[in-house]
Amino acid sequence: HRGLITLSKRKARRIEDWLRVMSSVREDDVVTGFVLRKIKGGLLVDIAGVNVFLPASQVDIRRPADIGDYCNKAIQCLVLKIDEARRNIVVSRRALIEQERSERKKQLMETLEVGQVRRGIVKNIADFGAFVDLGGIDGLLHITDMSWGRINHPSEMLSVGEELEVVVLDINKEKERVSLGLKQKSQNPWELIESKYPVNTTIKGKVVNLVSYGAFVEL
Repeated sequence: HRGLITLSKRKARRIEDWLRVMSSVREDDVVTGFVLRKIKGGLLVDIAGVNVFLPASQVDIRRPADIGDYCNKAIQCLVLKIDEARRNIVVSRRALIEQERSERKKQLMETLEVGQVRRGIVKNIADFGAFVDLGGIDGLLHITDMSWGRINHPSEMLSVGEELEVVVLDINKEKERVSLGLKQKSQNPWELIESKYPVNTTIKGKVVNLVSYGAFVEL
């Protein structure tokens, strides 16, 4: 009987691709890959001919409703772990996003100054105010700093996703907290109260609240 040798061109190519990737990729490197398909627990991503694993928890900061939406798309990831013995690589898109956000946050904190007017996007609204994303840092716009007039809830003035200009009121670099103001963009109406509404002047106003001891009127 003749001795036969089984050959596999596909397997040889896979080994070549693996060796090529191993010669240039290290843990904590940023790599670009193409999402092939959704598998159990995450996504299979092609990095220079080598299939790597992107866990579902590492796809984004907030887990998407369907990670399958990333299929057939090119993405950038951070290499978390390389297991040479098993020829296995685990990557994270989330870690890269967090890394980039941390860098933007650091740069922004270095340029922020009290009194600056900054553009931001309303990220979240609560009873006490709204959080505004300044491009890496979420600043608090308290309800008392929204209007010189009286408002019952921040949603009366703002909506999530709205873009607006705010004034930087206070910066705590140690705790990375920023306080913002909206009403400070305009002059305090009480500064002109004596000249605008002299004593004994007859004016019209709108009753905004009734209490046991009287009424509040908006001028």
